[in-house]
Amino acid sequence: MMSPLSLLLISVLVFTCGAFLALLCYKSDRASIYLSGIFGVIGSVAGLAASLPVLLNDSVLKYTHAGLFPFTRFTIRFDPLAAFMVFVIALLVLVASIYSFSYVREYEGRGAWTMGFFTNLFVASMIILVAVDNAFYFLVFFELMSLSSYFLVIFDQNEEAVNAGFLYFLTAHAGSILILGTFFIFWWQTGSMDFEAFRATTLSAPLASLAFVLAFFGFGAKAGMVPLHSWLPRAHPAAPSHASALMSGVMVKIGVFGIIKVGVDLLHATTTWWGILVLAVGAISAVLGVLYALTEQDIKRLLAYSTVENVGIILMGVGVGMIGLSTQQPVLAVLGLLGALYHTLNHAVFKGLLFLGAGSIIYRTHTRNMEELGGLARTMPYTAMTFLIGAMAISALPPLNGFVSEWFTYQALFNMSLNGEFLLRFCGPVAVVMLALTGALAAMCFVKLYGITFSGNPRSEHAAHAKEAPVPMVIAMVVLAAFCVLLGLGAPLVAPVIAGIASSLAGGVAVNVAHGTLILPGNGEQAVLSLPLLTILLIALPFVPMIIGTLMKSGRLARRHEGDAWACGYIHEAKMVISSEGFAQPMRHMFSPLFKLREVLNPSRPLHAGMHASINGAARSEAVVDTYIITPIMRVAHWLGGWIQWLQHGDFRVYCLYVVAALVVLLLVTVA
Repeated sequence: MMSPLSLLLISVLVFTCGAFLALLCYKSDRASIYLSGIFGVIGSVAGLAASLPVLLNDSVLKYTHAGLFPFTRFTIRFDPLAAFMVFVIALLVLVASIYSFSYVREYEGRGAWTMGFFTNLFVASMIILVAVDNAFYFLVFFELMSLSSYFLVIFDQNEEAVNAGFLYFLTAHAGSILILGTFFIFWWQTGSMDFEAFRATTLSAPLASLAFVLAFFGFGAKAGMVPLHSWLPRAHPAAPSHASALMSGVMVKIGVFGIIKVGVDLLHATTTWWGILVLAVGAISAVLGVLYALTEQDIKRLLAYSTVENVGIILMGVGVGMIGLSTQQPVLAVLGLLGALYHTLNHAVFKGLLFLGAGSIIYRTHTRNMEELGGLARTMPYTAMTFLIGAMAISALPPLNGFVSEWFTYQALFNMSLNGEFLLRFCGPVAVVMLALTGALAAMCFVKLYGITFSGNPRSEHAAHAKEAPVPMVIAMVVLAAFCVLLGLGAPLVAPVIAGIASSLAGGVAVNVAHGTLILPGNGEQAVLSLPLLTILLIALPFVPMIIGTLMKSGRLARRHEGDAWACGYIHEAKMVISSEGFAQPMRHMFSPLFKLREVLNPSRPLHAGMHASINGAARSEAVVDTYIITPIMRVAHWLGGWIQWLQHGDFRVYCLYVVAALVVLLLVTVA
């Protein structure tokens, strides 16, 4: 039986081979599509097989290979956190690879082989990135991940995609520079690039805070947290839908992973205000993300803004976990990190499902505008059902997975509100209110998305003639929908495993989070929840009005209306149907200052203005250089050329005279 490290290596090699085989099949897009998908499935299965033993046994595996230079020593540390990230990546990539067998056929004849190359390279870089334990290789693979995803963003080569890719490229590399600053501080203090040396050192308080802040905003740019989120709602819609699912479902989590890696694993979360900063930014990101999503008409932009919201929820859990570590409250630390990691897995599942569902809609209707859809539940029933499950999960409705992870986050915030100093008692309730507001707005957002897209009558010919997505795409969506249910109902089995990961980060303190079919936040007196019982009650609830209606059937009046819908005395018209814009208009009016803030936080305008200013400046400076430098030099060269040409008579006797004259001059110089 192969070891987890061997399986991890096989997974990375399979994805790498899949990338280059797709590249070699540049003359046959169809062959590259199938090869890329097959190698994606095999690599994902190997990744899942590598991660599960480490997760279940709570083990740490290491591998080291000496490099040519001290800083290039290649080190792998396959601990529970790395194994968890590999599991999340491999799970979503497995489903996206199945989905790609049909979806990428849409790009056949448009260079689909390049998509296969960059997708597999993108996945390989993410998997090795989370396991590597050396700062040099971490930066190399981080850069490889950013570049390969950049080429996926600009794949369509239209103006929207190129502009989105440019903004993403700048943001990603600005974040990389900040991360490089963090690692430079560690290297300066330790003389090593190994994370093991970073863990063993204790930085002074100012240096530690500087290192954390640089890492927080550097990785936060990759995670898409506010105010570094502007690239995300532009880049994710521009990429192909299965790539959008990977970018939103797992790539942004690399940013969260980096914050946990530096803040908790390397710096040990020794300072309370670090956690408060992460909690505050997370809460703001959650509220603003869902608020901006609510007003979007573009399905993929809406889902992208929703990613900002969910990254905010994850950061809230990370912030509470860091506060628990800094204040010596291990139960609080485990609960916060448990909520964050559980939501990381859940978001990968339901956001992956929603992006794949959006891809199926676009595949059949060729539009992302909700105003041009409607009535798809009749023509695309499997897509509609799985999309509904994803929408319910992301809205944190029980008993689905989104509800469970947010429940643990709530319990961590309640725990923080009951213990500690005044500042923490104040921050806890404020964060609870913001999380509750986020949940309410998320439910409203996805009622709008589902209702406008799948209900009512078709609003365009494409929507009217749409048909169900191909079988591989449906299978992929059904698998993720099943995971939304299983990760909710199976919380008593899943939560202890993730709590073990959180415990390993918090110093090994065991916290009881499940008992039989119950889940609890370490203390059964604080709260207890039974997902199976809640499910039974929710299933039984719709039968109550049916029973009441049956008992009161005899007193019910006869049906008195038929025909078209009644519209207050007017003839019903299509324009009376609620629109996406009209649904969100009250919220846009109520929160207008926050929507103006979105324009202020958007860096694309100043970036483009700076680019145009640089181009104009270069054009002006080019004229100055030509006039005052290049032109005089050319004149001198022309004058010298004329003299040289005069000396070139073509007479051999004159050339001999030149030689004799040169010898005479050299002789005089020597004698003198």
